[in-house]
Amino acid sequence: MIEDISRIRNIGISAHIDSGKTTLSERILFYTARIHAIHEVRGKDGAGATMDHMELEKERGITITSAATHCEWDNHFVNIIDTPGHVDFTIEVERALRVLDGAVLVLCSVGGVQSQSITVDRQMNRYKVPRIAFINKCDRTGANPFRVTEQLRDKLQQNAVLMQIPIGLEAELKGVVDLVAMKAIYFDGDSGEKVRIEEIPAELADEAATRREELLDAASMFSDELMEQILEEAVTEQTLIAAIRKGTLTLGMTPVFMGSAYKNKGVQPLLDAVVNYLPCPKDVENRALDLDKDEAEVIVSPDPEKELVALAFKLEDGRYGQLSYVRVYQGTLSKGDTIVNSRTGKKHKVGRLVRMHSAEMEEIDKSYSGDIVAMFGIDCASGDTFCGGDARLTMTSMHVPEPVISLSITPKDNKAQVNMSKALGRFTKEDPTFRTFIDAESGETIIQGMGELHLDVYVERMKREYSAEVTVGQPQVAYRETVTKETHFDYIHKKQTGGSGQYGRVMGFLSPLEEGEYEFVDSIVGGVIPREFISSCDKGFQACLKKGSLIGAPVTGVKVEINDGNSHSVDSSDMAFQQAAIGAFRQAYPKADPQILEPIMKVVVETPSEFQGSVLATINQRRGIIAGTSEDGNYSVIESEVPLSEMFGYSTILRSSTQGKAEFTMEFARYRPVPKSVSEELIKKYQEELKKQSAA
Repeated sequence: MIEDISRIRNIGISAHIDSGKTTLSERILFYTARIHAIHEVRGKDGAGATMDHMELEKERGITITSAATHCEWDNHFVNIIDTPGHVDFTIEVERALRVLDGAVLVLCSVGGVQSQSITVDRQMNRYKVPRIAFINKCDRTGANPFRVTEQLRDKLQQNAVLMQIPIGLEAELKGVVDLVAMKAIYFDGDSGEKVRIEEIPAELADEAATRREELLDAASMFSDELMEQILEEAVTEQTLIAAIRKGTLTLGMTPVFMGSAYKNKGVQPLLDAVVNYLPCPKDVENRALDLDKDEAEVIVSPDPEKELVALAFKLEDGRYGQLSYVRVYQGTLSKGDTIVNSRTGKKHKVGRLVRMHSAEMEEIDKSYSGDIVAMFGIDCASGDTFCGGDARLTMTSMHVPEPVISLSITPKDNKAQVNMSKALGRFTKEDPTFRTFIDAESGETIIQGMGELHLDVYVERMKREYSAEVTVGQPQVAYRETVTKETHFDYIHKKQTGGSGQYGRVMGFLSPLEEGEYEFVDSIVGGVIPREFISSCDKGFQACLKKGSLIGAPVTGVKVEINDGNSHSVDSSDMAFQQAAIGAFRQAYPKADPQILEPIMKVVVETPSEFQGSVLATINQRRGIIAGTSEDGNYSVIESEVPLSEMFGYSTILRSSTQGKAEFTMEFARYRPVPKSVSEELIKKYQEELKKQSAA
């Protein structure tokens, strides 16, 4: 283990689905001698890629959970997290970027900047993660890394600067020209393990000189020393590397590398770039909130001598109990240490400390600031902060998107019921975007997630990992209800016959809220409602938001203002005012013209241009609104907004209308009112369900 923090790199590999992230990870592990044979993602040898260790991942050829590993390169220690590309597993990318210092953004040299590349880039910007870009698949027909670099500038507003140019393209790809050292690099041997450095081929000399000028121009913005050397025409490699590093760390520049991971070309220079240009833990400023000082911000320093601060960013149910992946931000974490969970205040003893290599583990005794390791048998939730000594710090939390789709699941028998409960307990703890609850009326177990694939994977995992056979109901959309006009309420809750009575009166307005879900405004003057009962009114109103009267969906976008009321010296109580607020809400809600809102998804379809017409037709049939179309070579990219309720089974329709050649991604955009005809249908369906339940 390296104690010198400046020699540690924590990087993530992120990209659009099928850009070659896992293939690239496999080559990195091979060249750093972590593995001794290369396996492919959809391997015919049945082994599958090292980082896709779950059976489902090997079968489907996709990454479902982010996997961590580590390797050494050029006397530097590199922690790597390979993240999923599919938008349904966006939380895996989110939490990986939360704890990483730098990232490699992988792009396909044919597909270029695709929809998920934009999402990943947005996530990197959210956590201010410096990145380098790797344009993969330069061996494929139609490869054009220069076009992709332009897209990085246009679509992602990155200051993308070429560090290399290719020697040949498509089937002719032989190697790359390094514009920093001004040398040609070739990759020989069965697996490209022998790096051969030669002079630049004569036919590429002019282009290399031109591109080198562009690189010097861009890098000189970050270094006065380099600027002087350019004027004196005596540029040294060290000064140029230092300038590029500074530009990358300040997010002012994105160095662009290229190659083909599958054909074993360009990976070793990328590893050099990770070491040269991406930050070490010292280069990144991390902040925590001090719980003892009213959540005041404090800077966490990567000093191994200070008190421990570590963040549990991902949980897994391992063979030996819960496995908690932690990033050590400050101090040293050792086997046998007693650490405190800042959220719960509970003390834990670190029994086992391991370093992860995909699904394999390596026992270690201690880890220092800046490292990513895993602990066994410590009960915590994803996002918990652990501290040593008396400090009570919590790392700022990560962004967790709300689930938009739900399914009902019913176990086949009692054994499946027990196993299903175990599985749901584990999955909800591991994945903050996966939720589960029991519907109070139907008694059914409901699971919620980010999309059909997301829930499909969890149902499949229940069967395989827990032998829990379940029957899956129809997918349900997370509808919401809201109000559209201001309405006055005046409600008296009165129960004064025999025994202790109840009395409370509330008056005020229910109105639409421009932004946010709920706002409570207290405009009471003169103490007509005593202070201690104001929060009771708030509680009563909030209780009504769980279920609207139109279709029983949660109510959102509501402002409640109470400005008058009445109380009784003996009969008024917390419960009386809660009931008065509930009665007031029920009185005002139907008069406030309530309406149903539905989740609208941003749907991006990439299709060969010949099928553009039929794809547009499939979107129009689904109440979709076309936001824009663009041509990208022989491909059309169609951006649209479509209600989630219309998107079920869309993948099958899209495949059949494009001979299986198109693909689409979708992510939640916003809520929008449903059309009148759909609203009437939903209300009718809800009323019928209520009748059935009351008859039963």
